[in-house]
Amino acid sequence: MSGDIRDGDRIDFRNGQFRGEVVGKKVEHHHHYVPMPHVDDALPPEAVSFTGRGDELGSLMAALAPTGPGHPTGPGHPAGPGRPAVPVFAVAGLGGAGKTALVVRAAHAARERGWFPGGALFVDCHGYDDSPAGPVQLLEALLRALGVSAAHVPGTLDERAGLYRSVLAERARTTGRVLIVVDNASHPGQVRPLLPGHTAHRVLVTSRDTMPQLGAHLLHLDLLPAEVARDVLHSALATAAPADRRVLEDPGAADQLCELCGRLPLALQIAAALLISDPGKPVAELVSELTGSATLLDHLDDGERGVRAAFDLSYRRLGPESARLFRLLALAPGSETSDEAITVLCGSGAPPRRELAVLIRAHLVVPGSVRGCWTLHDLVRAYALDLVSRREELRREGTRARDRLLAHYLRRAEAADWYLQARVGVAPTAGFDGLTDALSWLERERTGLVSAALWAADPAHARTGLGLALRLHGYLGWQRYFDDAVAVFRCAAEAADALGDGLSAGKAWNCLGLALRNKRGIEEAVAAHTRACEIHRERGDRHAEGTSWDLLGISLTEAHRLDDAVAAHRRARDLVHACGDRQAEASTWNNLGRTLFKLGRFDESVVALTRAREMFGSVGDRFRAATATNNLGRAYRETGLVEEALTAHTTARAVFEELGNRERAATAWNDLGVALSVLGRFDEALDAHLSAVRAYQDLGDRHRQAVTSNDLGATLRRAGRRAEARDAHFQALRLFREFGDAHGERETLGHLAATERDDRSGEAGVR
Repeated sequence: MSGDIRDGDRIDFRNGQFRGEVVGKKVEHHHHYVPMPHVDDALPPEAVSFTGRGDELGSLMAALAPTGPGHPTGPGHPAGPGRPAVPVFAVAGLGGAGKTALVVRAAHAARERGWFPGGALFVDCHGYDDSPAGPVQLLEALLRALGVSAAHVPGTLDERAGLYRSVLAERARTTGRVLIVVDNASHPGQVRPLLPGHTAHRVLVTSRDTMPQLGAHLLHLDLLPAEVARDVLHSALATAAPADRRVLEDPGAADQLCELCGRLPLALQIAAALLISDPGKPVAELVSELTGSATLLDHLDDGERGVRAAFDLSYRRLGPESARLFRLLALAPGSETSDEAITVLCGSGAPPRRELAVLIRAHLVVPGSVRGCWTLHDLVRAYALDLVSRREELRREGTRARDRLLAHYLRRAEAADWYLQARVGVAPTAGFDGLTDALSWLERERTGLVSAALWAADPAHARTGLGLALRLHGYLGWQRYFDDAVAVFRCAAEAADALGDGLSAGKAWNCLGLALRNKRGIEEAVAAHTRACEIHRERGDRHAEGTSWDLLGISLTEAHRLDDAVAAHRRARDLVHACGDRQAEASTWNNLGRTLFKLGRFDESVVALTRAREMFGSVGDRFRAATATNNLGRAYRETGLVEEALTAHTTARAVFEELGNRERAATAWNDLGVALSVLGRFDEALDAHLSAVRAYQDLGDRHRQAVTSNDLGATLRRAGRRAEARDAHFQALRLFREFGDAHGERETLGHLAATERDDRSGEAGVR
């Protein structure tokens, strides 16, 4: 902290955030859930030769202008009663009609004119992919673009939407309007949670579907008028070679080419690339080739039948290696493919730069969001996948490529996990320079890794996909990617069950249970761990069954089924003891001690936790020994050994801070605050509680923040600062209700009732 909080200071929990305010003094603290950096302009680059759509561009610019009706002009504009809802402008039309190019052009123009000083955001919903992005994932992307790190992002849709609106409201007040571009949405449910609450901001949506449910101002993007389509074609050729006059010299053939391409900008650009690649070819010759093509994109209507022909002709002009790369890119996991993944898919020793350059020139592949990553337009990807599906040899080629990539990902993920688990000995051969390098690789390949792990659902890739999924457990938990973890381990559990692989099935169900518990899906977590126990018991694996019972006991404790939890931990202890695993046995003693503490059986808790601390120490596990020590401090406190409790919490906190574990350090800070409060050392106690509150805010752990807010409130009540105590308890109550934690809600209501009794009696202390 930057200074101590003393009597007369004010601790305020308005708007779901901690603000330290000193009444009558200089403000010493101001902490939000997340940092609020300036939003960098996240818009993709404009199309190099954007042509046409002048009327539509004018309509969008008029809608975005700050002088329009109801448009606030800068920071601080209130979203007061009577003001219109946040204006949403939806651009709808056929895939490839140029929707994204239009809104990106409008967004850049609006930013250049200073209409959105707060910045601009861009998110691709992938609404027409096999697995569209859900609003939970889209909100994560937007929050990250606003400066929120993964650790700060809450777990549920409502929490993320609330934080998103809060961050945007703050930006409206301090910086100004923000433009949000929501691209490629397929359903109103993808868009609604992304709408800001503050009326200053504007939202541009693109979709192939008209979505009247949004109540948006709709701009329907029809096919380009014939003369505009011809201009698009000419502009593309003139950009590549200013002296190219083929379109002007044969306008009739150019018009025919435009019609064959359905007057879609994407198809026109591909046709232009064919002409650019052959400067001597007349437009009429290309028209003749396209007219003679019998293949069409099956899912397009008659007006667009020239699109597949353009793709076909573009594909046929590729050399064998470029054509192979094109097909393999469509089979890659995730929306973007890295150079590393491309190299493995192709089975080559280096990225196929020459072939990749060919695809880029043909407008079949475009650069991704970061350097060294590549992506395909959705229509182009669909075309390539259709090519693969039609020929058995291409399907076999694709299966082999995916096998190579899965094996590579598995080998690299195993090496990265070695560093995450801080193992000792010789590093794996596919190793990294260290933990930082390993995490950097995992982050860069994250979407590919997660998507590839989901290939476990495909019988052709089930075994390796399952192995990859299990190797991602440490990483997804480390980075708190619990949404990804639930999806990956649910798929892994189903795949392992289908394979009859009991060992992997038990691991997958336990991983799923841990992910669900971290998302506060407690009953689902109990069910997952119960399934793991059953699987390992049927296998006769007493050690794996024991660790599963221990995990089940933790979830049962979180579900407040404490007697069942005690039984689970004791069963786990007996099983792993018989196997001679002292570290696993120490874990069962620690978890048993925690549950006995919650039951109020403090003397038994001391015995169990002392045993856990000693056993962890005997195997050299400093981290878990510190965990047991901190838990032991709580039990000491309740048995009257408060000074011993202070020593335990201080010792544990020092270890956690040394090891860089902020979550456990925050827990130790809060427990230290409780012990100091019991001794009447209120100023020190408040400092300790507030350190914990800030840490949990930074980590995005709102459930533990609720627990800590209650402990803070209890200390404030003991100190006679009942109004501030009430604020802290109301903050905890709101958070517990968000999670549906009935037990936490009851405890908090009890704290509030006690505070009210003190108000009536005029007593400051706790009876």
